[in-house]
Amino acid sequence: MSHTLTVKTPDGTFDAYIAMPATTPAPVVVVVQEIFGITEGIRAIADGLARDGFIAVAPDLFWRFEPGILLSEHSEADWKTALGYYMKFDLTKAEEDIEATIAAARALPEATGKAGVIGFCLGGLLSFLTATRGKVDAAVEYYGGRTEEFVERGASMTTPLLMHLAGDDEFMTKEAQAKIKQVLDGRPNVEIHVYAGRNHAFARPQGDHYDAADAEKANARTRAFLKQHLA
Repeated sequence: MSHTLTVKTPDGTFDAYIAMPATTPAPVVVVVQEIFGITEGIRAIADGLARDGFIAVAPDLFWRFEPGILLSEHSEADWKTALGYYMKFDLTKAEEDIEATIAAARALPEATGKAGVIGFCLGGLLSFLTATRGKVDAAVEYYGGRTEEFVERGASMTTPLLMHLAGDDEFMTKEAQAKIKQVLDGRPNVEIHVYAGRNHAFARPQGDHYDAADAEKANARTRAFLKQHLA
């Protein structure tokens, strides 16, 4: 079952797509979007998490630009719009919006109080940044571009973090991946997996670079990780 959660912030309110599991109380997982908005793919991921027993909440992080915007990776015009918003995107405000979403979702009567975050592309970076702020019980990053720019924030992080990196990611160089692994690999709370030969967004349902085998491998690891840390 899905509906909309309204999230309040000092700057205003925005909506989040919410998918409820069949059985509650349940832990919360916040699903953080790519640059295209709360797309069918993001909603499908949230629905899948609900089937796995989580309260899945996907906040509209572009609400300051155009609430409810839905863009397509298959449209050149939509790509330009998405990249334009990305260039103006305030990461700090987005981190605050995610934390407001976590707080609102944790307050639901169906929630256990445990909360995790999972993000893709832009959302992957934001999942990492949220983990470094210590406000969630677990975080999962899928190929978060620019993570290497902020990776030192993870050096003293205690939040459990699972990272899925695409080996041939066109938005994350080999050097960037090496820097991430140099800082984070080997930390007891961090688990990093690199998927050789995969492109950026290999786990996006219906995406141009979707790879079913490695997407399912990554998603199975994610399910196990979230169940371990949010039980």
